[in-house]
Amino acid sequence: MSIDTILAGCPRIDSHRPWPCAVVDAAAWEQTAALLAAGELTLLSLWGEAGRIRMAVLQDSEPKVIVLSLDCPDNRYPSVGRLHAPALRLERAAHDLFGLTPVALPDARPWLDHGRWADEPSLAYGFLPVEGESLHQIPVGPVHAGIIEPGHFRFTCDGETVVRLEQRLGYVHKGIDALLAGATLPSALRIAGRTSGDSTVAYAYAVCRAIEVALGIAVPARGAALRGVMAELERIANHLGDFGGVCNDAAFGIMLAHCGVLREQVLRCAAACFGHRLMMDRIVPGGVAVDLGPEGTTALNQLLSTLRARLPSLVALYDETASLQDRTVGTGIVCPALARRFGAGGHVGRASGRDFDARRDLAYAPYDALRFEVPVRLEGDVNARVWIRISEIEQSLSILDQLLQTMPHGPVRGPVDEVPSEPCEGMAVVEAFRGDVMAWLRVTGDRIARCHLRDASWFQWPLLEAAIEGNIVADFPLCNKSFNCSYSGHDL
Repeated sequence: MSIDTILAGCPRIDSHRPWPCAVVDAAAWEQTAALLAAGELTLLSLWGEAGRIRMAVLQDSEPKVIVLSLDCPDNRYPSVGRLHAPALRLERAAHDLFGLTPVALPDARPWLDHGRWADEPSLAYGFLPVEGESLHQIPVGPVHAGIIEPGHFRFTCDGETVVRLEQRLGYVHKGIDALLAGATLPSALRIAGRTSGDSTVAYAYAVCRAIEVALGIAVPARGAALRGVMAELERIANHLGDFGGVCNDAAFGIMLAHCGVLREQVLRCAAACFGHRLMMDRIVPGGVAVDLGPEGTTALNQLLSTLRARLPSLVALYDETASLQDRTVGTGIVCPALARRFGAGGHVGRASGRDFDARRDLAYAPYDALRFEVPVRLEGDVNARVWIRISEIEQSLSILDQLLQTMPHGPVRGPVDEVPSEPCEGMAVVEAFRGDVMAWLRVTGDRIARCHLRDASWFQWPLLEAAIEGNIVADFPLCNKSFNCSYSGHDL
């Protein structure tokens, strides 16, 4: 049975754009969950609101996005996680936030609620039981050495070999869902752009596209092109930081120093072009808030020349250092089947054979008019994730070349006309540096009635648990950095 067959005859929400949203019953919901479990669909996200649960799925063959909406008058619905593990944490989060109970959920422990939300707080959290001879546990976090966000990692080991890793996250839950509800459009953008600071451009990009498609706002060509410039600068800066960070965790600090210098140059160029190192609050509904002047164009061209001159020697240093290769090759493997099952995006998925990039597969301006390749490898180890980053930096340089050479003239922001009073729903998927960011929202008048944001980390964090299994404890920092999942973007 196909998804089209399941949804045939189901009413649609006409105000939902650009992809269809079907109002389903429990039977159709469960049938869709079975298709996810069979690998015929990919889960994009699952989220709740008062008395309703929603789910977005990707039909890879076209590709096409479909949203399902199930009313839950008794706050109960059939669990998707019962059949499809990638939904487990999303369902646990929806229960914490909206009281929606997934029936037959295999793991009903709170996810975001750390025992402090009830009238009588309880800090007890039952980690999964472990049985076996000669096993011991190592608790790490949530407070870590250095400047890093909080997360708890419970290692079960046989000597130095990791038998199981269990994560507990949610320590930086900020209540973004509640903060966005009722927010004006400018306030909502400021909040969304701070969901995960290293992806502020991507989040603003996704939320603005969702607002624009919901309200029918057009973006001028120059504004769309400048959004692409910002997104690629953000991608390069983060990939450079991660390239150096992975090497540093393998005791090769000189690479961190060199990459840190280049990353700083990217951030200074962003400040010169758009007035902010992280380009925060620069993407707005209808386009962008600032134009790129002649001095900014010159700075960008100089940056591209510098990166092209410096990067090859760093790549050669990485590739020709045997002690570094010994730490990264064959370490922290994620098999392609698991990456496909979880719909892992970004460098984590592409290093394990999942050939998906929202810029290409769910094409949006300006990428629908650009030429670029999506690098894919099959090894799935730390080394593969490093090489995906390197290849993506090279592709981003090519994209920036194309954008600068074809930069349209004209306004950078289109008019935002009077918004309709009736509720409108919009959705967008944008490719951030660590993978696809999804934004779904409902706009009523000039305010956000409900907004759901989903970071790529939701489907990457569980794979880190699989990647470290069978490796030694000392390789966890290396594996963790090769993923570089977001705590803040996940905990919301």
